[in-house]
Amino acid sequence: MDYSEYKQIYNGLKNAADVKTLEKEGYDRRMLETMFTQKTTRDVKKRFYVVKKNAKYMLKDWKKGVTLMELADKNRFPPILTAMMIFQEDGTSKKEFWELVRNPEKLQSDDAAEELREVTENDLIYSPYGNQKQKERGEWGEELLQNWLDEQGLSYRTENDLRGEFGKTPDSLLDKPMLYEGKKIYWIESKASFGDNIEFRFNSRKQLIPYTQIFGPGIVVYWVGCLNDLEMPEGVYVTDISILDKKLEPIEESTE
Repeated sequence: MDYSEYKQIYNGLKNAADVKTLEKEGYDRRMLETMFTQKTTRDVKKRFYVVKKNAKYMLKDWKKGVTLMELADKNRFPPILTAMMIFQEDGTSKKEFWELVRNPEKLQSDDAAEELREVTENDLIYSPYGNQKQKERGEWGEELLQNWLDEQGLSYRTENDLRGEFGKTPDSLLDKPMLYEGKKIYWIESKASFGDNIEFRFNSRKQLIPYTQIFGPGIVVYWVGCLNDLEMPEGVYVTDISILDKKLEPIEESTE
């Protein structure tokens, strides 16, 4: 995806409702949910403590009748995290709060229980539903990768197979190096995130460059999409779901 289109989509994802709006314009829902998740979590990291400073004022407003959802919208902050700050300010522990999210009927107030259900339903990221969706996206990507390798009859070891053997391990380590579009590769990393500049720099620093230092060159696959012009470190190659239309090629002995 070129940067201008990406920026238009990214800027257009201001709240959860925008996912449905942009999906109607023809964009993939999984990609939109992923972008919205990345945008929101980045904003939360920047603004968490700024919003938390207002918790006592939010609690006062809530007790005056302003709903949890209205307070979340006013602060432009994820609904469940907004509710958590308010409940904590009112004396509820974090552990107790998450128990109430899973079982709002435990609240003495039916109105409060209904409001908690509302913020849960409107939080695509920090709700149990949101956590499950993120887990499912990760599993979906890993399954695509393993099926693609299996269909080619290639042998490899997974992250679980390699656990404890190396300091850092990719999702799939090929038992023999192969050629991908003429480039020798040893490993493939599966990513259910969107490969924009921020995500790719983070992945490169934390995982991809260390993989090249341990195993050699490899590929990272951003299944829901990535920018076309990412600046790739030496030994790291980037692709998207289009990899499923390609095959790895064996390395001729003379070129080893």
